Amino acid sequence: MGFKALGLDAFPVLGDDEAHAAFRKLTKETDNYAIIYVEETFYKALAAEIEKYKDVPTPAIILIPGREGSLGLGQSALQSAVLRAVGSDIL
Repeated sequence: MGFKALGLDAFPVLGDDEAHAAFRKLTKETDNYAIIYVEETFYKALAAEIEKYKDVPTPAIILIPGREGSLGLGQSALQSAVLRAVGSDIL
């Protein structure tokens, strides 16, 4: 809920089904969001849908750690994006 304090929209979900519904709503029904933050814990459930957006400018899908801490997925995704964009691993 810290994101709401910053003035961002937040869509809390309790499970994979709710995560799918929220992700579809944010990516298909509206173009109001240039960046969508997704907790790493939902990556497995959303991987196929997230992959559709890896080579498009918007929305940028950013994986962030959940309450349990980082799983390293966000850092790995960032390294992969930089490698595709720059051609070498500069991180």
